[in-house]
Amino acid sequence: MVKDKIIAVIPARGGSKRIPKKNIVPLCGKPMIVWTIQAALESKYISKVVVSTDDEEIAEVSREYGAEVPFLRDQNADDHSPISLATIRTLEQLEEVNIIDQQIVVQLMANCPLRSSKDIDKAVENFISKKLHFQISSFKYGWMNPWWAHKIDEEGKAIPVFEEKERMKRSQDQPDLYCPTGAIWIADIQELKRAETFYGPEYRFFPLHWVQAIDIDEYEDLEMAKYFLK
Repeated sequence: MVKDKIIAVIPARGGSKRIPKKNIVPLCGKPMIVWTIQAALESKYISKVVVSTDDEEIAEVSREYGAEVPFLRDQNADDHSPISLATIRTLEQLEEVNIIDQQIVVQLMANCPLRSSKDIDKAVENFISKKLHFQISSFKYGWMNPWWAHKIDEEGKAIPVFEEKERMKRSQDQPDLYCPTGAIWIADIQELKRAETFYGPEYRFFPLHWVQAIDIDEYEDLEMAKYFLK
C-alpha cells in the first residue's frame, strides 16, 4: 500500500525569536502546531506522524494531539541549520531505534497551519504519479508583482532587482513567478540523504493557493492566518 511507504516529519524547534514559542502559540483555539498535526493525521496516505523538536513543551503538546515524539532532536536545532538537515537527522534517529521502514518523507512545517489534509493528499498523488524524487510546495505571485521588486540600500536609494527589459514589460506579458513555501515538501528518503536538501537534482514545485501556502514568521502573518481560519 502507498500509505505504508510514507512518513510525515513536522520540524518544530523551540527557540523562535520573532514570535516566541511560535510553534505552540494559540491560533484560533489550539496551539499552532496542532493544525499541522491534525492535517497529517487526516491524510489518507501518511502512516506515521513524527514531530521533530528540541523543546519538551512542544513535544508534550504534540503527543497530546496524536503525533509521535519518540525523542528530542539532538542536532540541527539552532536557527542557522537548514530544515532539511533537521529532518534528515530525525529520519536517522528513527532508523537507529528501528522504528522506520517508510520510503518517502513528507516534511510539514508547523508554521504553515492553513494547508489541509486534502492539500497534502494532492501533493503526494502528484509526487507519486510523476515518479519524482523531490517536490516543494509553492504559490504563484499575484497582486504583488515580483517583476517590479526593488531593494533599498543604506542611503535609501531604490535599486531594481530585475533588468529593465523584463521589469518594463506589460504585466500580462511577464511570465508567472513562484515562491516556495514550507507547507508540503516531499522527497524519496534515500535521495534526500544523498542530496542533503529537498532542493535535490531536478526538484519540482507543487503550486498551492496562496492562502494555503501562508508561512507564519511575523505577528502580521499570524493575524492574517487568524483571519482566514475564522
